[in-house]
Amino acid sequence: MNSFGNNFRVTVFGESHGPVVGCVIDGVPVGIELSEGDFAADIARRAAGAEGTTPRREPDTPRFLSGVFNGHTTGSPLTIVFDNTNTRSEDYAQFAATPRPGHADFVAAVKFDGANDPRGGGHFAGRLTLPIVAAGVVAKKMLGMEISPLATLGQDDSKNVISSEVEKSQSCIKASIVAMGGSADKAEWPSLLEAAKREGDSLGAIIECSIEGLPIGLGEPFWDSVESMISHAVFAIPGVRGVEFGDGFKAAAMKGSEHNDPFGPDGPVKNGAGGVNGGITNGAPVVFRVAFKPTSSVARAQKTWNYETESEETLEIKGRHDVCFALRCPVIVEAMASIVLADLLYR
Repeated sequence: MNSFGNNFRVTVFGESHGPVVGCVIDGVPVGIELSEGDFAADIARRAAGAEGTTPRREPDTPRFLSGVFNGHTTGSPLTIVFDNTNTRSEDYAQFAATPRPGHADFVAAVKFDGANDPRGGGHFAGRLTLPIVAAGVVAKKMLGMEISPLATLGQDDSKNVISSEVEKSQSCIKASIVAMGGSADKAEWPSLLEAAKREGDSLGAIIECSIEGLPIGLGEPFWDSVESMISHAVFAIPGVRGVEFGDGFKAAAMKGSEHNDPFGPDGPVKNGAGGVNGGITNGAPVVFRVAFKPTSSVARAQKTWNYETESEETLEIKGRHDVCFALRCPVIVEAMASIVLADLLYR
């Protein structure tokens, strides 16, 4: 379905080339100060236009349809919409017969018997992460987090921190790219992006997220463990291929004595577990990494099947696409984690 959460519940709706995309958020407390300007910083972090991202630009100004009155939340479901104003649907006409490799065109047509909106990927598109970022802004406000200024590739990543300056005990969350195209060397990223663009190809990336200041005891064993809930939410981001916590997959090659986190008077003294034991936060920072695939829409010719002619053919995808869409995803990862935390903390 299109909803996530129990006590802080987010429903997303819309299609990439429809009139709007948006979200309905239930469980927002009464009286939180909220204005359109509160969303500007995080929306700017997701926006296109930087090197390696799509040239499709839209104002992405939020509009409240319900749940806000006189600059404060009312306690009723909060509905936020964004107008789709810069679409070129003709770029997608050919994909009804020739599904794009790596996209949901084929499975969507089969599952929904061809009734789905295929333009721009429809409901499967990365455009649907915009209302997720908006829901993340609301969640951060509920958690007492302050939204930071925009940081772009090449700038100091410390400016990407979402934190509260009121109390040190309050949580802060930061996500940033730690590897792109297989390289962890930031100095190489611009040249990797340029080479992939020149070749008509794309790149993937790994984003690391760290959440500090969480209380001990969040999460439940098994189904609602912190890792389970964050993974569930993060895997809803289009293009995610893997999530790992703490030592992650490297733990499989370690001995127990290497991976275990000894305890001191203030809790764990190292963090191989990524801040979670038994599905429950242990007081250390919750640290996880997310693997994003390379952008599926590439200019290089690819093979696909034409369902009208019933023959294999070469597909060349035109349009406006990111060389590395993960450049725009740190704020989306933060938003998903914040949504999960709001749901857990308000139980």
